[in-house]
Amino acid sequence: MNPTIVMGILNVTPDSFADGGRHFDFTKAISRSETMINEGVDIIDVGGESTRPGAERISEEVERGRVIPVITELKKLGATISIDTMRAKIANEAIKAGASYINDVSGGLADPEMAKLVVANPQVQYIAMHWRAHSKNMQNLANYQDVAREVKDELQDRIDTLITAGADPDQLIIDPGLGFAKTGEHNWEILQNLDRLALLGFPILIGASRKR
Repeated sequence: MNPTIVMGILNVTPDSFADGGRHFDFTKAISRSETMINEGVDIIDVGGESTRPGAERISEEVERGRVIPVITELKKLGATISIDTMRAKIANEAIKAGASYINDVSGGLADPEMAKLVVANPQVQYIAMHWRAHSKNMQNLANYQDVAREVKDELQDRIDTLITAGADPDQLIIDPGLGFAKTGEHNWEILQNLDRLALLGFPILIGASRKR
């Protein structure tokens, strides 16, 4: 099996960091997804809430309206789908609509019900990102003595919590969270020390779009 797979990002938002809302419209979102599928991406990650630095949270209702119709349509296209959400209710609806990955930038910290959902759906892969705070305030917490070690240790805590709750270790993927409560220097240091993160024994997701 190829050890590296490619995740295509589909931001169904008006204010995302990477694409500036170019795929906010449903038709444009599906068109972009078809392009990514034709280009060979392995997974399409659908997100309805911007997590750019300084972003305000949106309501559950708004998030649901943005992502579930898109996921339903992508399932018809035969895509492998990831839902990018911090909310267990949204993740649960996305699974029912066809998602097989949950990409949670909070690693379960934003919603205590997320771990229960992961345990209840052993067929689903769960991506736990390193996270310290919501986007509005996260850069205030970009303080580290040894960023590679601290990110590794904090991700270990998240993994331990999930496994203690009953998650299968084979479900779990870790993400060091480049750009989330990190400076550019922190990002480079993490990338230069991925071997340390790999010691945790889980697949690693790297999301580095336009992060300096």
